[in-house]
Amino acid sequence: MTQPTVLPPLPRLPNAVPRSGVSTEARRALRQLLDDMDRALATAFRDGADASALARRRGDSVGRVVVHVWTACLGDVTGAALFAIGGFGRGLLFPRSDVDLLALVQHSDAARMRALEQFFATLWDIGLKVGHAVRDVEQCRALAAQDASVFTSLLDARRLAGDAAMEDALASIVDDPALWPPAPYLAARLAERDARHARYNDTAYNLEPNVKDGPGGLRTLDSLRWLGHRLAHADDFDDMEHEGLLDPAERSTLEEAEATLRRYRYALHLEAGRAEERLLFDYQRALAARLGFEDEHEKNLGVEQFMQGYYRAASQVERLGVQIAERFEEMLEPPSEPRPVGEDFLRYGSRLAVRDPDLFMRRPSALVDVFILRLGEPGIVGFTADTMRRIHQATAHYGTTLGDTPEVLQAFLQLLRLGAPAVEALWRMNRHGLLASVLPAFGKVFGRMQYDLFHAYTVDEHTLRVLRNVARFADPAARQEFPMACGIWPTLEKPELMLLAALFHDIAKGRGGDHSVLGEEDARAFCARLGLPGSDVDLVAWLVRWHLLMSVTAQRQDITDPDVVQRFAESVGNRERLDHLYMLTIADIIGTSPKLWNGWKDRLLADLYTATRYALASDDELPRDASVRIQECRDEAMARLREEGFSEPVVTHVWNDFPEQSFLRHHPEQMAWQTAAILRAQGATPLIEVHPLSVRGTTELFVYTPDRDGLFAAVTAMLDRLHFSVMEARIFNTRNGMALDTFLLLDTESQQPATPERAEELKLRLHRALSQPGHTHQPSRRNMSRHLKHFQAVPKIAFATSADRTRLSLVCSDRPGLLAAVSQAMVEAEVRVHDARIATFGERVEDFFLISDRRNAPLGLAQQDRLLHALLDRLGSGKRAQA
Repeated sequence: MTQPTVLPPLPRLPNAVPRSGVSTEARRALRQLLDDMDRALATAFRDGADASALARRRGDSVGRVVVHVWTACLGDVTGAALFAIGGFGRGLLFPRSDVDLLALVQHSDAARMRALEQFFATLWDIGLKVGHAVRDVEQCRALAAQDASVFTSLLDARRLAGDAAMEDALASIVDDPALWPPAPYLAARLAERDARHARYNDTAYNLEPNVKDGPGGLRTLDSLRWLGHRLAHADDFDDMEHEGLLDPAERSTLEEAEATLRRYRYALHLEAGRAEERLLFDYQRALAARLGFEDEHEKNLGVEQFMQGYYRAASQVERLGVQIAERFEEMLEPPSEPRPVGEDFLRYGSRLAVRDPDLFMRRPSALVDVFILRLGEPGIVGFTADTMRRIHQATAHYGTTLGDTPEVLQAFLQLLRLGAPAVEALWRMNRHGLLASVLPAFGKVFGRMQYDLFHAYTVDEHTLRVLRNVARFADPAARQEFPMACGIWPTLEKPELMLLAALFHDIAKGRGGDHSVLGEEDARAFCARLGLPGSDVDLVAWLVRWHLLMSVTAQRQDITDPDVVQRFAESVGNRERLDHLYMLTIADIIGTSPKLWNGWKDRLLADLYTATRYALASDDELPRDASVRIQECRDEAMARLREEGFSEPVVTHVWNDFPEQSFLRHHPEQMAWQTAAILRAQGATPLIEVHPLSVRGTTELFVYTPDRDGLFAAVTAMLDRLHFSVMEARIFNTRNGMALDTFLLLDTESQQPATPERAEELKLRLHRALSQPGHTHQPSRRNMSRHLKHFQAVPKIAFATSADRTRLSLVCSDRPGLLAAVSQAMVEAEVRVHDARIATFGERVEDFFLISDRRNAPLGLAQQDRLLHALLDRLGSGKRAQA
């Protein structure tokens, strides 16, 4: 909360202004005056003064100084004037904002240009960061005619000093109806908006948003004023309300959001000490503390509350900005005759309107009906301005009671039963604030962020993206990318259940406790209010409760192990749940961050889905006898090898040395490829083979060489140097002492399989490295990214011992070369690696290793402690933690 504003006084400047420039002593005094003013303003902000008032006071103060220097350098000049433009023209200067100036002259003689150069140099010398232009009237007119942004900058121009007659010259440009008439100007502003938004991923929900230029930022509010000025002669939001472009609630929303954004920008400039407009991770925690946000609990941190304040303000501005732009477009459209659409609505050209102005107040279910109707009307681009206003007024009137109105709930269920098309309507309902009224729990996660690198969007934005991903499964064009999911979608008897699960899966984030458990309760209650049958309620609630089960099982466990698949199948219970969970899992991963989805995860989930479907279809449990799986793999791999021209005795001779586990843990395609490589090598080692795109959606690296301690570390060090990420590693030994090591890789930067050129480079470089068995292969040293530095936590390391192996669990923050560093620690502790599962979730890594000592026995307590210390030392943690 801001306190009543107590502003520092305006600076006192000398009454007499010299006409021969500003002396060194005077410059020093002006610099000190500005510094004193900035300190006083910063203190006032810390004490709770309003950011807008402080920015205006700084604008007034700097304006006085600028005028003082102008008078000293140019005197009472004719034919020239100084104008403030940009934010300074609007009377606002944030702590580190540029001072944008335009010197408009009738003609540019040498003496005047020298005086202007002295003027601008003096401003820089006293500490002002000046952006300036010197133009005559014709130059100004020509540039304004060519570039809408130049024309726009003149709309805010405010004369500070000089010849008053030049105001009329500038007004002749700004008021010229031939320069940027309303329609072209609107088109230019919208094109600029779209281009600007594209630079920021077209969303207000970036992890490090730009408070000025990002979607929903302060620039959006400025653009609305510019459009109002040019198209409706409405200079501010009060005027726009008077002209019917805003209603009182919308004006209030914009003003409140603007106050929040200005407060955040003011604090950001002070925290950064420069004109920084991005809420970088470097500043977010400090800004939250500066503005008084405190941790409520571990799932509602102060920094998360701070960012939620930003996201809510920005999303409100973005939503209203789009709608007001539509009203401007409607205002410029030629009038059209109404055409009836159903009993309650009319169509004016490409826009829908209500017949009865009181329809939404009289029958609230029509609030949902109008969005259903829009789906079936081709060519509709939106609602009329009056209809939009009535939607907002009715939504505000009913508030969260809409979710308790049976007629509204039935209309909402009717919408969901449309399946994939309903998603577009849900997205539009959210744009108008209606979705949170029908579903109040959704309103609680509006703008809710999670302070990590894993979740790229706020919870509400993520949920809508998940819904859109689900809808893609109904699109035949997506079948090539999602063949199994697209095959499942048409088989769903009730697609509305899939949409409900997507709506509720994260709806309890930020409340404390397990969001899956709390979300299940919310889902049950809402589905019951919808009047769904008990079995349908159970399905939606189960999906919400266990929406992470498939992802966790696939990425953290060995799904080639029949026991793992059997336990997962028992948890799922039936084919219907499996189908829904598979689609929800894919949609959820992609909707969390586009960078998380890759071919390896696609293949991993598909393999788990197929194996589980087999288990559920069988009358008996999935065969647990490993010999059955081993024989199936051997038979199929042998068939493939025979097709390649290899005889069965030759293949069997090689396989006699293989451990049976290799046939259990690998696909037949992999076994055939690796065996063929060994046979073609005719005993030459080290054998390095690289398959750019393997059966698992990754690049597969196969290493066959005499086993030695440190081999895993040498391979991972080279992979790190070549910027490959290890998704999975299988470490086996033949009976005659050869290593059979398989690594599934993705390019670290693109998270895609390697190109053929990269695959060949890896093969050559690794062969060269492993041909020097005595050489120590250290991982490369790379700096940690700026993002990762803010998310470093104490590693959690756990050991579990079975009959013949020790299981190491490592949960820690990601960093460059992490796996290579872990491998080096294992070399130091004299530990061997037999299997590895690598999983990265944003900045969080969860790796699992099967390890032993050099005698292939489980680690004793002393060696576990030695490895623990080696890992912590390698990971750079001064703290020692063992979970």
